[in-house]
Amino acid sequence: MTLTRITAAGTATIPPEIIDWLHLKPGDPINIAISPDGKVYLEPAPKTPQIDVRSLSGCLHNPNRKPVTLAEMEQAITEAAGASM
Repeated sequence: MTLTRITAAGTATIPPEIIDWLHLKPGDPINIAISPDGKVYLEPAPKTPQIDVRSLSGCLHNPNRKPVTLAEMEQAITEAAGASM
């Protein structure tokens, strides 16, 4: 077990051996959870995959969809928003 202290600002330093064990790097997100028995757990947060925006090209294209006018778009928005508009 490793000892660390809480600062006046409410922060704590994670000891280097814990950082190494969890394979953390500066800026990595972490999850902290409290179990029902009161134990506190710290783990690396799942990393979100990096998506190349170029891979999204054409993902909304549907050749069977008919084009709509701006007036039709505005009408659909107004109808969907209902009384909130």
